Amino acid sequence: MKRSSQDSGSRSIPEDRKLYVVDSINDLNKLNLCPAGSQQLFPLEEKLQDVSTDSGNESHSLFLVGLIIVLIISLALVSFVIFLIVQTENKMEDVSRRLAAEGKDIDDLKKINSIIVKRLNQLDSEQS
Repeated sequence: MKRSSQDSGSRSIPEDRKLYVVDSINDLNKLNLCPAGSQQLFPLEEKLQDVSTDSGNESHSLFLVGLIIVLIISLALVSFVIFLIVQTENKMEDVSRRLAAEGKDIDDLKKINSIIVKRLNQLDSEQS
């Protein structure tokens, strides 16, 4: 079987990474940041344990602070919505009262109109 060029490319990636790490260590040695005799870096497990315990407490407290902020914002939004509902209800009551009053006025105007039309019809019939 023939292997594609992608297979050979993916095999060289770990080797490139190894070379990069070795070059980085050599560069540190050249800069005297790392003592010449010590090629061993800090154990990764110790670093991860220290970071995980500190970040765990910090992330837990950040989560609680975020949760409290979200709850306060949601409470404010709910209060605002309730306020809007009450205001809308009051406006609707005002509008319905006005419509009811105008409806009575319209009924009164219809009655007056019918009385006038009857009177005019009577006057026309008397003149004819």
